[in-house]
Amino acid sequence: MGGAWIATALVVVVYWVGLSSASVEQLSTRECENLGFTGLALCSDCNSLADYVKDQELVSDCKKCCTEDSNDSMTKITYSGAILEVCMRKLVFYPEIVAFIEEEKDWFPSVKVQYSFNSPPKLIMLDDAGKHKETIRIDNWKREHILHFLQGKVKPTSAI
Repeated sequence: MGGAWIATALVVVVYWVGLSSASVEQLSTRECENLGFTGLALCSDCNSLADYVKDQELVSDCKKCCTEDSNDSMTKITYSGAILEVCMRKLVFYPEIVAFIEEEKDWFPSVKVQYSFNSPPKLIMLDDAGKHKETIRIDNWKREHILHFLQGKVKPTSAI
């Protein structure tokens, strides 16, 4: 009886390890960029994405493009500002981004909108010196996802 239980437990563990290793598969930088995950660095960001987006395939792709969070103080990466870059001619195809720009963008004084010909919608995250640190494609994001992401990733500006 004990041997059968151990054998069953071993089969379950091997199966679980197989599932875990399949979900840890990493995609190349280009594949991730094509999926819109450029710069979405931490796997905790994918977990946050899962709270707002119910598309399991999208969350799975995100997890294939992320790096594991570290246990140090840099786990929660934040930025001093961001540039929302988009092609003005293509805005008609992105009503969620238009709605964000018109209704919520003013909540973030350190986020600027930049119109660039033929650019897909993306957030360019900036460090304290205003240098580009990460670029995140937001083609398929809803405005509430943009709002939540910026609330968590852009440092609030202090009143002078």
